[in-house]
Amino acid sequence: MKITIVGRKVNLKNHFKDLAEKKLSKFDRIFDEDAEATVTVTVERNRQTVEITIKQRGMIYRAEDTALEMNEALDHVISALGRQIRRNKTKLERNKKMAPVDFTEDYYEEPDEEYHVVRTKKFFVRVMTVEEAILQMNLLEHEFFMFRDDTTGEINVVYRRKDGDYGLLVPESK
Repeated sequence: MKITIVGRKVNLKNHFKDLAEKKLSKFDRIFDEDAEATVTVTVERNRQTVEITIKQRGMIYRAEDTALEMNEALDHVISALGRQIRRNKTKLERNKKMAPVDFTEDYYEEPDEEYHVVRTKKFFVRVMTVEEAILQMNLLEHEFFMFRDDTTGEINVVYRRKDGDYGLLVPESK
């Protein structure tokens, strides 16, 4: 796995980088060498946020945590990623044609869950700007809104982030 460690508003010490690489190395048996992990550490006032994103062949695993100490946030993020991977173990094995992995020793045990689609909704996707989409989302009091971008013609999604700001999802083709 290729690991990139980025510090925003902070100079990261080698000790933290080594610790992050060591903790991520326990996922080496699950992901192949093509997988890319990005560790982003952001420091604002007395809050330290650690975000880890692992990408492999179209699958994305992401976790984020904020704590007073970045090592504590790192521990929480690694645990959250372990739970995500555990939950999706069978899908990972099937999609990646990997050998079965024994998750019982290092990971939090959770029962396998099945996904049930309880409602399907069809609607017309209007052409609009990002600002118009955010306005429409707020008028509907939704957490996200799908629209067709007026400049690219692509389907995009705007969403409300936990911090109150907005995010934009744009499709990327490889």
